[in-house]
Amino acid sequence: MSVINDFWEQPLESLSREEWESLCDGCARCCLIKLEDEESGEIHYSSVVCRYLDLKECQCTEYQERTQLVPDCLWLTPDNLDQLHWMPNSCAYRLLSEGKQLPEWHPLIAGNREAIRDEGISACNFAVPETEISDEDDLQEYLID
Repeated sequence: MSVINDFWEQPLESLSREEWESLCDGCARCCLIKLEDEESGEIHYSSVVCRYLDLKECQCTEYQERTQLVPDCLWLTPDNLDQLHWMPNSCAYRLLSEGKQLPEWHPLIAGNREAIRDEGISACNFAVPETEISDEDDLQEYLID
């Protein structure tokens, strides 16, 4: 019988709530407002983030109430990860559900939460709060690669 050294090597369904939450690398890329091409279904990310994201701390200010305040915001669970094709390719939840390893900059590997910012992965490095976008502004002007 093999010994599991790191809890994230276990099946995602077996993780405690605390372990599950700690998988989040804090990149906030899931907080970026996305547009879907109606014809192709392709998802395009903008550099605009939800009004509840604190860009300095790179955390949601309304985490427990976010799904009531923002109807498009979801609670991630092992049961719905395969349905969330819009999750960024770098997302720890997505990587692990696809059988991949956590990257070296992930806080659980690097041992600190700043590695993700240092690596340039964090949306908080470049994001614009939706509160700074006027109603007439077109989100397409904020699309990113």
